[in-house]
Amino acid sequence: MPRVSNIELLCQSGQPVLFIRTRTRVENLPQLIGESYGRMAAYLKELGEILADVPYTAYHNMDMQDLDVEIGFPLSKALPGRDDIQAGSIPGGKVIFCMYRGAYSEIGPVYEEMMKWVQDNGFTSSGSSYEYYYNGPGFPESEMLTRVVLPIA
Repeated sequence: MPRVSNIELLCQSGQPVLFIRTRTRVENLPQLIGESYGRMAAYLKELGEILADVPYTAYHNMDMQDLDVEIGFPLSKALPGRDDIQAGSIPGGKVIFCMYRGAYSEIGPVYEEMMKWVQDNGFTSSGSSYEYYYNGPGFPESEMLTRVVLPIA
């Protein structure tokens, strides 16, 4: 059973990012995320810049056979994109978030619980979901720590 900390409501500020947006099947996602993070990290090193927060992946749909994903790095200031690395921002506004500890493959019930919270508290989901990854390959799956963020209205 996934382990979810309390679901919390907050108003977040906009966040400048560099990202790669693409489409993929869910089974190709881990390799795609790793390759994208590697390319963006090399680009940031060239620029002499560092991350402002942990890496993220935004899910613009939930079609597991054709995921529309944005794989990105939060920044402290806007930086120029290059090739398929784009400059952009994560929008500010009301969000709910929770911390999840466990395997990525078992995160589905977390989203169900969050959507139930949204409905029970009179809100509606209003955008793409974001997952921020605090650790990754090399950690036991049971210890993976992910912040899940859903924009709401």
